[in-house]
Amino acid sequence: MPTYAVTGATGHLGRLVLDQLLERGVAPADVLVLARTPEKAADLAARGVQVREADYDRPETLGPALAGVDKLLLISGSEVGGRVQQHTNVVEAARNAGVSRILYTSMLRASTSTLVLAPEHKGTEEVIAASGLSYTFLRNPWYVENYTDQVATYLAQGTILHATGEGRIALGTRPELAEAAVVALLEDVEGDVVYELGGPSYSIADLAAAITEVAGRSVEAEAVSAEELTAALTAAGLDEGLVGFLVTVDRNIADGDLDNDTDDLARLLGRPVGSLADAVRAARVEAPQTV
Repeated sequence: MPTYAVTGATGHLGRLVLDQLLERGVAPADVLVLARTPEKAADLAARGVQVREADYDRPETLGPALAGVDKLLLISGSEVGGRVQQHTNVVEAARNAGVSRILYTSMLRASTSTLVLAPEHKGTEEVIAASGLSYTFLRNPWYVENYTDQVATYLAQGTILHATGEGRIALGTRPELAEAAVVALLEDVEGDVVYELGGPSYSIADLAAAITEVAGRSVEAEAVSAEELTAALTAAGLDEGLVGFLVTVDRNIADGDLDNDTDDLARLLGRPVGSLADAVRAARVEAPQTV
């Protein structure tokens, strides 16, 4: 049996990937978890999964961690600004260890996108392509959880302030994207593959309508200019760097950088992508109780 390795397995997406692998019948002994702090993966070790120390910033840990690995799922790191070098360290170690295929969680249209986060994904894809390893790029959309995790705030405020205009966002939840990653990890393919993932697109107005439908309380989408959003977020106490990032993402959405026009996600899942209302329900939104 192939040996599968997963990085970032103690994070949100990585945990879901590990659950899916085991639920699909992959033997725990055939799964490796690469973790900077192995102690954080103790529960996975208790399930029979192999846990190895692997620190992106310490290349000497990566070779031993990848010994005997057939396929590697490289879940993008979280340290914005340093990810290309970190990922390069992993790719070089994978090549030296004889890994047969590397899968990387990238960003929609990473090679051409103007999204603020795209350059590091583009850079990583270029490193992988130049390595000579067979690869699969999983170009993920913006997680819908970036919004549904804030449903309680939207309900309290009654509005979703945004500067996305009429821009649309491809629908994709972490569980769906984790499942798609596992399908891609287990599939038997030759050559290099690029999947542009994401389901039917939605606007912030659609999001507000879905929250209203599920929660039974009205939430409105309030479109403002980038300057007005900057002022509002600053007044709310957010630091300058975070404000700049959030406003830039909204501008990217307005420009169409997070929309998607393929059915790759549905094909990998083998079923339609869930609805926006389903995603809101998964956030455990409860309708207000009546007296």
